[in-house]
Parts: sequence; structure tokens; C-alpha cells
Amino acid sequence: MNIQQRTAKTLSKPGRSAPSDVARPPREEWSPAHEERLGVTYEHVGVGIIEIDQAGRVRRVNQKACELVGREADDMFGRSIFDETSPEDVVQDLAQFRRQIAGEIDRYTIEKRLARKDGSYLWAEVTSTSVRDPSGNFLYAVRVQHDIGLRKAAEQALARRSEEQAALFRFSERLQYATSPPQVYDAGLDAILAALACERASILLFDDSDVMRFVGWRGLSDGYRQAVEGHSPWGRDEANPRPVYFENVAASALPDTLKETVVREKIAAAAFIPILIGGRLAGKFMAYYDRPHHFTGPEIDVALTLARQLGFGIARLRAEEARCVAEERAQQLVSIVESSDDAIISKDLDGIIRTWNPGAERLFGYTATEAIGKPVTILFPPGREDEEPGILARIRRGERIHHYETVRRRKNGSLLDISLTVSPVRDSAGMIVGASKIARDITGRKESERKLRESERQLTELLAAIPAAIYTTDAQGKITYFNQAAVEFSGRTPTLGSDEWCVTWKLFMPDGTPLPHDQCPMAVALREGRAVRGVEAVAERPDGTRVPFIPFPTPLRDSSGNVTGAINMLVDISERRQAETQQRLLLDELNHRTKNNIQMLQALLFSAARTAHSDEARKVLNEASARIAAMAAAQRVLYGRSDASRVAAKEFLPAVCETIRQLLPADARIECGAARGVLSNDVAMPLALILNELLTNAVKHGVTDHARQSVRVSLTGQDGRLALCVEDDGEGFDLEAVRKTSSGIQLVLGLARQLHGTLHVTKNPSRACLDFPAAKI
Repeated sequence: MNIQQRTAKTLSKPGRSAPSDVARPPREEWSPAHEERLGVTYEHVGVGIIEIDQAGRVRRVNQKACELVGREADDMFGRSIFDETSPEDVVQDLAQFRRQIAGEIDRYTIEKRLARKDGSYLWAEVTSTSVRDPSGNFLYAVRVQHDIGLRKAAEQALARRSEEQAALFRFSERLQYATSPPQVYDAGLDAILAALACERASILLFDDSDVMRFVGWRGLSDGYRQAVEGHSPWGRDEANPRPVYFENVAASALPDTLKETVVREKIAAAAFIPILIGGRLAGKFMAYYDRPHHFTGPEIDVALTLARQLGFGIARLRAEEARCVAEERAQQLVSIVESSDDAIISKDLDGIIRTWNPGAERLFGYTATEAIGKPVTILFPPGREDEEPGILARIRRGERIHHYETVRRRKNGSLLDISLTVSPVRDSAGMIVGASKIARDITGRKESERKLRESERQLTELLAAIPAAIYTTDAQGKITYFNQAAVEFSGRTPTLGSDEWCVTWKLFMPDGTPLPHDQCPMAVALREGRAVRGVEAVAERPDGTRVPFIPFPTPLRDSSGNVTGAINMLVDISERRQAETQQRLLLDELNHRTKNNIQMLQALLFSAARTAHSDEARKVLNEASARIAAMAAAQRVLYGRSDASRVAAKEFLPAVCETIRQLLPADARIECGAARGVLSNDVAMPLALILNELLTNAVKHGVTDHARQSVRVSLTGQDGRLALCVEDDGEGFDLEAVRKTSSGIQLVLGLARQLHGTLHVTKNPSRACLDFPAAKI
């Protein structure tokens, strides 16, 4: 009997028989009792048994096979075994089964995952054996299935442990050769992804502000990092931080805002693993999973091992960096000592020289070989040896001696002024074992101080010789110096360090208003840090006499620009005041005579206009009269002031406009607008004539309804230029068209050239503007 016949005989059972074309053993070899015994064995054997046809459909199945996949026998009949196989295993199993059908093989064994009714998969070892007829044709296959889930789990766990150990080993090896923080972070991220089998990872460390920030990451968006940066489940000084993990973020107790951010990043599970350096929390690393994940004890142990290695790697680099910095600083210190122009010396507590830099060689003339081992008193000139015991006593007490000025002796016996700074030197235990000394040559400074004192003496003599009153103050306004002229000017002797702001007894404004000393020009100069000019005041002496004067307070500054005090010169202007009074009298007389002459000229022109027989003559005479009136208005404003060389625009413009308006129709309206700037005498007269022409032209040609319309005038200034503008509601005129036909416009253009100005005419609105440079007064 061949193997196919024996197998068919063994596995057939009444009620679930094989197809009729299956060869059966001879009847004499079969008995009901034997068949029943085989059926019981088939049902209760400890392995799953399935019979399948050429299409892979289930024809027969025992109870154990049903238990393995969690289905009833009736539910399995007719189903393809390949539909119940994990997609990852179908290709290999199907290829082997096709070879079995073709007769290339009679048996094969494969490990595959079987789909259970509850959706889970079961690892099984399946042995598929062919059943053939006597001619060798394939009838069906008997598949024996063993549950190897425990073995697979053990194998996977072992493989996982091997992967973890390999990842830890690679991480340790890479840390040995890492020379920069990014290299440590990259190695750590690779190890986290491999050892913990997570999809994403990150490393965060505390910065100098104790904020936990990302230093390395894999697979995280910019928005996520910005949203969660700074978050930490532990306090900065927590003594024993433990890992924190969330196996299902969506169902966790995280704050809602944080949870939403994590879920939005499609992170389903996460672990927070603390990183310690020197026993103190330094940061954390994060492991992220795209699906809920159960964290086992061994897995957390691996994570903590990774964190320890990360901490060691970061600490090693930091220590190396600190060592390099310390070495660099030490080298810099050596370079500074070697290249310093100052003498830098160390000595023990017995005063014996132990180190001697090139600066000491240059300063004192001794080489290092000559000086080291000798007492420091070789530098002391006769009579100063007793300074050393006092210096050593202070050093033993831990005191530091700052800028102690003394005299020392060079090798050639010459003396030099030096400034000493002496500091205690301590050993590793903090015990004072000696002193370091920095000696600076101050001979040049001493000479400069001598020259400065001499210069100050000469300056004092110079200020005393100046006939004007001069005094100085400190930054707070206290009087620090005054010359004899200041005493004579004020009628008193000021008190140094007590009197403030001014040397005078009392102060007044030019109009007689009292002027408090803390508001005087000197106080303003110190308070605002600027020189004050163009101010007048009146000083009253203790005897009651008053002196008008002009002060010239000027702040004094140090090399850094800070105000250290001020100097003031008081110029007596009593004689100038008397001269101005005489000048005012002469100007008043001149103004009176000029005004009379202009009025007489206006009367003659007015009389001639009335008696003229020609309209053209009357027109010309009236225009001349108006121009004379405009000049008279300017003259009244200019010479009606104490300063006849200039006039404020706000006084000039209204006066001239009002004079011109009186010569225009009674219902003509002139709106005198803004007026800014200062006009010189040379500008005022031509400007008055220009204004007369422009206003007369605007009222005559630009106003059709005097009740509703007006002419607007303004005089404004900006960036060193002035603009006189006359605007009306008319249509305006073309300057080029009337340039040769209008005598008034010709006069305006001629006067504009005299003022170095330019006339601009526009329409809509109708405006004529004269732009000219402001006078430098």
C-alpha cells in the first residue's frame, strides 16, 4: 500500500468522506470499529488537520483546527485557506502549494499567520502533504497545523532584544567618536528609532533660560515643535524624574490643548524619557508611535539606558568644551602675562620672587634668571624696605591691595613711580600661599599731572587777567571758581561750593521780572547740556545797583561726553544799552521824517490823480499811490521796532494787508493767514510792493462776488526758504501770456529777481506764489 492510500484510509470518516474517486483499501482491511477509532483520533489529536482540494478550499477539518482559528467547522467548509492567510504570507504558501499540485513536491512545511475570526492572527507551522491516486494524480492535500505563537513571540522578543542591544552597541560606539553636539544628537535619534522601534523621535535640552528646547528631531513638523517647545512633565529641579508615557494619547489625561496638538501631528502614543547630567535633569528624549503602543518594563529599561548614554555623551562633550575653554583661557592668560607691558610678578609669603614676566624685565632691568629666587626687596629704594612687611601682612589676611602708588628702583639704580595691585594667591585647598603683583609705570602719568597742574595755574592766571566776569561750576551748579572781574561785576565775593548757578546777588529779566537762580541761563545750560546764547538778564548788586548783561554759559564735558560742569562769562552791556537808546531816538526821528515825506508824496499823487484829465494817467497815479502806501506800511512795521534790521512775518503781513485793503473797494475781503519766519529790511520793502501787486490783481480779476468770495494771503517758511502766496476763487491767469503786457507783473518779476526768488502761478485753484530764500539774520 502506497503512502497516498494509507493516508486516505487513515483520514477518511463516514459522514465526511472523500470524493468517490479516491481509492479505498480493500474492504477486508476495513472494519467499523477501526474506522471509528480513527475518527476519534482525527477529531481529538493535538494538532489541527485540514483537507483542501486543488483550489485550496477546505473539504474537511478537525476540532483542533477549528479551535486554532476560532471558527465552527461548518463556517470553514468551502473557504479558501489563502483567504484566511495573512497577506504577507500568501505568496510563499501559494507558490509551494502550486508546486505540490504539479507533483514537483509531495510535502512542504511553512510558517505562516492564520486569520482568526476576531481579526487577530495566529502564527502556525503548517505541513502540507499530498494525497494521490494509484496513478499519482493529485487528489487533495492534508495540512497539519501546529500553534507556534509562543515560540514566535519568544523569537520576536529575542530578536527585539538583539536589535535593542545592537542599537545600544552602535550608539555607544558612535558616542566615542562624536566631536560635536549634532553628532551626539544624530546618533541618539538613530538609536532611539532602532532600539524602541518607534516611528519618530526627538531630543530636547534646557537652555540658559531653563526652557526645554528641541536640539534634534526626526519626522516632526515645524508647527508641532513650536507648539510644544518648552513643555516638560518634570520641574527643572526635580530630584528623581521618572519616565512618563501615554500608550493611547487620544484617551490620555493630557491637557486638552496639548492633546489636540499631539493628535493633530498623528501621534498615537508617546514616551517622555528624562536625560540626567550629573544627577540633575538636563532634558528629555521623546519616542513617538503612529499607533497605540504598550510600553513594557524591558522597553522602558532600554529607554533609560539610552537616556543615560545620551547624558554621558552630552556631558563628555560639555566637559571637553569646558576643558578646551579653560585651556584657551589659560593660554590667553599666559599670553597676556607674557605680552603685558606691566610687570607681573608672583612671590611667596616670605617675599621671595617665584615668577617674572618680560614686562618685569623691561620695567626693572633684571632678567628672569636674575630675579627669580631673590627677595622682592631688591626693587626697594633705600628708606622704603619697611613697606614689604605691611604688604605681606595684608596678603596673609586675604586682603587685596588696589593701586598702591610708590617708588621702586631699577637694576641700574634709577627710580621710577609705579602703581601696585597685589592679590593673594591660593592653592587648591583655598590656602593663601603667596601673592601676585602687577606693577605699572606711572612716571608718565605723574609728569602729565605735573603739567596739568601747571596748565591749570596758567589758565587761572589767564582767566584772572580777562576783564570780563568769568566763573565755573560743577555738574550740580556749585560755584568752583571765579575771577576778580566776577567779584567786581556782582559787587560781592561768591562762596565756593555753596553758591549755586550764578555769582550775582539777585537776577531779573530785562522787563524787571524776578529771575530765580535755578532758572537762570547757567542752570538751563547744565540741565539741558547745551550752550545758551542770545539771552539777556539784569543783575542786582547788594548795594541795589543793577547791571544789564549777556551771559554765555557753556557746559564742560569729559572724554566720554558727560557734563562735568560749566563755564560762564558775563558781559556788561550798560554802555551798549545807552548806545541803543540813542540809536532808538535817531530811528524814531528818521521814521517820523520818512513817514511825513511818504504821506506828502501820497497826497501829491492823490491830488494829481483827481485833477488828471486822462483815465490812463489817473490809473498810473493811483497805482503809484497804492505802491507808496504798501511801502509806508512796511516802513511803519520795520522802524516801529527797536531792531530796525529785521521784522517778524506775523507783524509784517497783517500790517501791509490792512493798508492795501483800505485802497481797495470797501466790500473787498482779504483773509490774512499763517505768517512765519523773520524778514530782513532788504526783503521787507520789495515784498510789500509784490504783495500790493498780487492782492490788487486778485481783487480786480479773481473776485466776482465780494460778499461770498475773498482773497487769501499766507507767508510760510520751510528748509531755509519762504513762500508768499495769494489765492482767489477766479480762473487765474497764464503767466507767460501776461508777462509782456502787464506792468504790474513785470514789476513783480523784477522784484522777485531782486529777492533771488521765483514766481509760480497755477489755476484751479488760482494761486500766485513767490518762493524766495530766507535772509540769514
